[in-house]
Amino acid sequence: MSGVDIKPAGWKFVEVGRVVTIRSGPFDGKLATVAEIIDPGRILVDGPSTKEGEVVPRQAIATSAVSLTPWVIPNLPKAAGTGAIKKLWEKHEVDKKWAESSWAKKREQQDRRRNLTDFERFKVMRLKKQQRFETLKAHAKIRATAKA
Repeated sequence: MSGVDIKPAGWKFVEVGRVVTIRSGPFDGKLATVAEIIDPGRILVDGPSTKEGEVVPRQAIATSAVSLTPWVIPNLPKAAGTGAIKKLWEKHEVDKKWAESSWAKKREQQDRRRNLTDFERFKVMRLKKQQRFETLKAHAKIRATAKA
């Protein structure tokens, strides 16, 4: 056999302690952690967020309704209660990690854009046009100096 070193891709597994975002239902966009795997299609989640209004109650949810994040709460016992999950959630600063992620920033920007008025949308369009004009002007200046 050759000396090829095969490394696994960055797989994210559904596992106890995995932090997930909920993609549908009344808790859309909120964070939770896997407390127990019920069967291949359902998991028990609990989201004891420290932010007001971001708490997800303990419930069974379909695995197709969640997105796996790269964060895992290590050493979380199977079927841990809400109190234990909350302590580990705060210890591992899950809310802080989420707030710093590009995923959360992108979601926040989408929500902000979704709630714009017509006039605010118009102002965004004008600012984008101005930015594009300035960029093209700078590129033209660079091309002109390169030719000379």
